[in-house]
Amino acid sequence: MVAVPVQAQLTRRDLVQLERARVLAAADRYLGEAPVTITAVRAERSAGGPHDFYSEGDYWWPDPRSPDSPYVRRDGETNPDNFVAHRDAMRRLSQIVPALVAAYLITNDVRYARAAGTHLEAWFVDARTRMNPSLLYAQAIRGRATGRGTGLIDTIHLVEVARAVWVLERLGYLKGETLVGTKRWFREYLDWITTHPYGLDERNSGNNHAAAWALQVAEFAHLIGDEQRLSRMRRFFEDTLVSGQMAPDGGFPRELARTKPYGYSLFQLDVMGTLAWILDSWAYTTRDGRGMRRALAYMYPFIKDKRTWPKPPDVMYDDQWPVRNPALLFGGLALREARYVDLWKTLDPDPTVAEVIRNYPIRQPLLWLWEGAGP
Repeated sequence: MVAVPVQAQLTRRDLVQLERARVLAAADRYLGEAPVTITAVRAERSAGGPHDFYSEGDYWWPDPRSPDSPYVRRDGETNPDNFVAHRDAMRRLSQIVPALVAAYLITNDVRYARAAGTHLEAWFVDARTRMNPSLLYAQAIRGRATGRGTGLIDTIHLVEVARAVWVLERLGYLKGETLVGTKRWFREYLDWITTHPYGLDERNSGNNHAAAWALQVAEFAHLIGDEQRLSRMRRFFEDTLVSGQMAPDGGFPRELARTKPYGYSLFQLDVMGTLAWILDSWAYTTRDGRGMRRALAYMYPFIKDKRTWPKPPDVMYDDQWPVRNPALLFGGLALREARYVDLWKTLDPDPTVAEVIRNYPIRQPLLWLWEGAGP
């Protein structure tokens, strides 16, 4: 991919000035944080081993008519009793490593890079603590499934970690076995999600899970230099995601039909917007005009003034959205629309509610916009 400079409405100097305080405050906190991988917490209900990631389906609950029966689904309503420790550990990784690398970009202080490398070593290289590069036991449902393809969305939090690895390598810091082992892990996981039936299920899901799958494939391929898979994701983005999931007005019908239509629409917009940034596909449109330009124009007024949203409020966390959606930044820069960047600047970059953080996986724009990281 050919790097391009940040557009005039947000120079690199502007972005560093905007981000410096928040990035360094977070990175300074994280300097003292030891790595915590999934091996730190045993998942007693998992059919896998200590190195296998495990989670349980969010919207599945005990059957009130028969507590011993298989769980039943309540769309949009998260069961607080489900196992989330491995998901929390991965989300923590996704907050720590990108913030540390962003701080290294700003300051050139090797302490931040060294700390990031420690977490990468623990998660992806050290045989005692690393996670297996597969997701056989994610989003399990008690009484129904030991794991599902749906679970692959949990590793969307590795996308910005992969971008941080790519940046550290190009800055000349990450090298040796930590780099080799980390890239080997992502190569093996990329092979797994593109060949295992669970990965194929996600690819064919027809909703935000397919977009989240494609985002992971694209960024992991970008990290390891797999141009063939990047080319495939460009075709998938155009032929399946835009043509198959976006309505002529730019909305996402499958997400709008959910019990959390606002949150799901924003999530889908951000996932596809980030994917379009990686693939340099923000300008793509179908013959009838569908594309990311139209998708962002559709949601923009509802982000700017949520009171205009025509759908019912989300059944949970409705008051927590919007946050600093990356689609506004990427779209504003790619399309040269300053109003999107201006709105992005006004939104909260650091939500504290776990469910919001979970659905907001791109948080460090410096990693995506520095001189070597354009689309």
